[in-house]
Amino acid sequence: MRGGIVETSASFEARSAPRSYPTGSDFSDVYRQVGLYAGRILKGDKPADLPVQQATKVELTINLKTAKALGLTVPTGLLLRADEVIE
Repeated sequence: MRGGIVETSASFEARSAPRSYPTGSDFSDVYRQVGLYAGRILKGDKPADLPVQQATKVELTINLKTAKALGLTVPTGLLLRADEVIE
């Protein structure tokens, strides 16, 4: 996404970096989907015939320190929906 407000990250170290935006897909789920696709291709399905899929599980991490440094106020409703809040 333009402007760098959406990112995917697999490690806690990357997720704990300063930011306050969605961290993206759960990589274990993405890898599982890749395995399923590879299995279907190895069984003879044509890649062009496979449906396009998108992540069904995403994580939201909010870094309140970064939000404060940027002068942003994070709504309470958004904080309640976050999977992780870094203070």
